[in-house]
Amino acid sequence: MIKRWIGMISALWCLVVAILVVEVSASPKEHEYCVIGAGPAGLQIGYFLHKAQRDYVIFEKSSAAGSFYTKYPIHRKLISINKIYTGRENNEYNLRHDWNSLLSDDNRMLFKHFSREMFPPADVMVKYLGSFAQHYNLTIRYDTEISDVHSLQENKFHKIGMKDQHGKDYLCRVAIVATGIWKPRIPDIPGQELMDGYENLSLNASEYEGKSVMILGRGNSAFETASAIYDKTNFVHMVGRHRIRIAWETHYVGDLRAVNNELLDTYQLKSLDGLLEYDINDYRVVREGGKLYLRENLPPGSQWEDYDNDPLLTPYDKIIRCLGFQFDPSIFRKVSDVAARPTQKYPYLDYDYRSPTIQGLYFTGTIAHSLDYRQSAGGFIHGFRYSARVLSKILNWRYHQEKWPSTSLPVSNLTSTIIRRVNEASGLYQMFAYLGDVILVDKDGMFEYIEEFPVKLLRKFSDVTGIEVGDRRVVVVLLQYGAGFHGPEEDVFRVDRAAADPEYAEYSNFLHPVIHYFKEIPKEQGLERRRRDQPLPPADKIHHVLEDFSANWDRPLSHVKPLNLFLRRTLNNLYDTKCASSSNMFSKYKDSTKSLDSQFCIVS
Repeated sequence: MIKRWIGMISALWCLVVAILVVEVSASPKEHEYCVIGAGPAGLQIGYFLHKAQRDYVIFEKSSAAGSFYTKYPIHRKLISINKIYTGRENNEYNLRHDWNSLLSDDNRMLFKHFSREMFPPADVMVKYLGSFAQHYNLTIRYDTEISDVHSLQENKFHKIGMKDQHGKDYLCRVAIVATGIWKPRIPDIPGQELMDGYENLSLNASEYEGKSVMILGRGNSAFETASAIYDKTNFVHMVGRHRIRIAWETHYVGDLRAVNNELLDTYQLKSLDGLLEYDINDYRVVREGGKLYLRENLPPGSQWEDYDNDPLLTPYDKIIRCLGFQFDPSIFRKVSDVAARPTQKYPYLDYDYRSPTIQGLYFTGTIAHSLDYRQSAGGFIHGFRYSARVLSKILNWRYHQEKWPSTSLPVSNLTSTIIRRVNEASGLYQMFAYLGDVILVDKDGMFEYIEEFPVKLLRKFSDVTGIEVGDRRVVVVLLQYGAGFHGPEEDVFRVDRAAADPEYAEYSNFLHPVIHYFKEIPKEQGLERRRRDQPLPPADKIHHVLEDFSANWDRPLSHVKPLNLFLRRTLNNLYDTKCASSSNMFSKYKDSTKSLDSQFCIVS
């Protein structure tokens, strides 16, 4: 009898334990930060979370970091510059010409230690990202595909819920989406199934021998494909809606790069290849007599008028779709929370990288490029590594009451501080016209220096940084191109393309420092008066530092003296005319090849 009772109690206890195990396993796993995606953006924000000792996890649907680069670019050559030699030993300066490294505190994690090629193979990027994740022991959960991302309220607090492919639930105080732009853009036109997609192209060049090929698209993926096959084909015709945009004209690195544009030669030199301007949404793909054609969509009852010299009479053996990529919002419970429509290239987000519809949801990396699209480099590693750092600072203040780092110095150091920053800082250089240094000038002759602030958030400066402005005057340091200088129809090689006289520095066309002075922080109504081509509202005073052929703005008479005079006149009695000493805040940027300290003893 006793044995039976013992057996029943034991069985009951096992049942209770089993129920508790099921309940525990069924309860959501909670984290302070959840990052979705272990590509370069996810690793970069993960690095900053790891360094700050936050409770975080990075979810990655594949078995390795940077899985996008295991497939793309299809023809396996990156177009991001890996310039090993600059003549300088200053690491911060050298990042201006290193477009592949993530930001970190260990020089062993610079991309140059993984490849010496100017345009490296994509496989090296995969190796680099994997090594970066391993080196810093980032908390990454591989083979975990996240879906059903949604907002919920629990115990009076907003949280982000999500689940993986196994049905396991997760709760996060903050979710950061770093999935990138990876979904191929497929036009909704009749016959699109007859086209070959960029994402499925064969690398066997013999498949194109003696073939006539049309490529839809005229971005880098399209020209990369054309460059890979044009020497095997009868000819390659490329179709796009607008005039071709070349990076050297627009100064936007997402436009056609010279490393991909060989076909422009064979077009202009009449070697059979060519470019056409058609909006493919007005056309359909048809197969006639074993050949492919692009035909115009006509209203019912209309008949296509056959001009015997119409380029679209050309028959093609292959039509290849190379129309780029877009954001995939399918991981969200409600697509409308993050995108106006499923085909939208970028998600909704505010200037602080936050979703305007889901509390606690942020975006980083390429998908946050809508904030500086066609203006700066935020869609690429050498740009979004800095915006990820900005996001980390925003999160530090918003959720942990850690103010943005800043340095206070006497106003007599202001010229030297600005000159050193514009000549060395990589964030200002890569994210030009978007990230700027903000200087708050006190009435007692001191200034507070805050590096790399997103200037479109200037009206919310204190809310974002935790730093009170008060009645201090505001100076913003930006790097900018001359207004109207760049564009697909501009002659950027014209003889008078550069200014050489400090008196006419405001006509500088190439990238150069621009100092914006405000008596007070710009208000919302001031931002509304901002011109479309200007990053800031009209300032009370503006000073252009003369452009320089080598982008070194340190010449005593051409650069330093005019800036010194501007600051003295603008800040009146606050500015000490004595020789300004070099700022200690830049001791980390020591450069054995050059010293600027001797150049600041310049007064009128």
